[in-house]
Amino acid sequence: MASKALATRLGDLAEAVGAELRGDANVLIEGVGTLQQAGPGQLSFLSNPSYRRYLKTTQASAVILSEEDAAACPVPSLISSNPYLTYADAAARLFPAKSFQPGVDPTAVVGESSQIDASAWIGPCSVIGEGVRVGADVFIGPGCVVEDGCDIGADSRLVARVTLCRDTRLGRRCLIHPGAVLGADGFGLANDQGRWVKVPQLGRVRLGDDVEIGANTTIDRGALEDTVLDDGVKLDNLIQIAHNVEIGKHTAMAGCSGVAGSTKIGSHCTVGGQTGLAGHLTIGDNVHFSGATLVTRSFSQAGYYSGNLPAMENGAWRRLIARLRHLEQMAKDLKSLKKTVKTLTGGPLK
Repeated sequence: MASKALATRLGDLAEAVGAELRGDANVLIEGVGTLQQAGPGQLSFLSNPSYRRYLKTTQASAVILSEEDAAACPVPSLISSNPYLTYADAAARLFPAKSFQPGVDPTAVVGESSQIDASAWIGPCSVIGEGVRVGADVFIGPGCVVEDGCDIGADSRLVARVTLCRDTRLGRRCLIHPGAVLGADGFGLANDQGRWVKVPQLGRVRLGDDVEIGANTTIDRGALEDTVLDDGVKLDNLIQIAHNVEIGKHTAMAGCSGVAGSTKIGSHCTVGGQTGLAGHLTIGDNVHFSGATLVTRSFSQAGYYSGNLPAMENGAWRRLIARLRHLEQMAKDLKSLKKTVKTLTGGPLK
């Protein structure tokens, strides 16, 4: 682990994260690690039962875990009802975000009509267009492009090489990772006798507060209305969000997912990696799709949904596909067979 932690007494850390301390409060924590790899001075955690077998041999100086695992812990512990969440809090305190000096790097280009808060930082080779508003304590890393009319809320961070196309709106405390592009034109085309004609994309991209966008993820601007990601939405790397999509509060999507145009996703949903959602669908609140699910219809009811065939031996896969091609005829044959049996028996066939 390359980063060095802010050395902290275990007792102070327990108080800060609201966990119950069992063991020596004076243990000094100077890093974090897995149960298998952590050594002296490092903090670990146990949240997945699959890793419980490593607890008794861990060399960590302390472990965050639940009450049910506390008796088996051979080192000081922090007791929590949600060990992973407590670990997230502890790690954030041990590794606080790097502070930066406000200002504008000499190699950056800033439009004359833009308003840059005095506490913000504009990094090397970044370009800020005209009419841009950059809020307090915003960090814009090297190589970013912020086009005309964008608005970046306080405490937001563009790590590096982020592109915000014209009129994009970011709320407060947004985190945009390298290579992300927000506000590129949506895929709007009209067909003129076989020739594609571009439809002007006149909407914007709007992000709420505390939104995180992964590396190389793209979010298209709306055609007429805006593409909207509400407060707390979290997108992984390499995700495509098409024009006029709306994503509700605190929904999270894993890498390589894609959402086609005008689909609306509710709040507190999760979307597994490589899942594809067709366009013009409505997904309700608390809907969860497992990885590689193909979503072609709306789901209004909360629940956990899956929809794809798992990998199998190639020969078996080919035979299965061959049978699927005859499925329609098999259904017709079955229906005919039921009628024949009913005629012969003189009674209903269930």
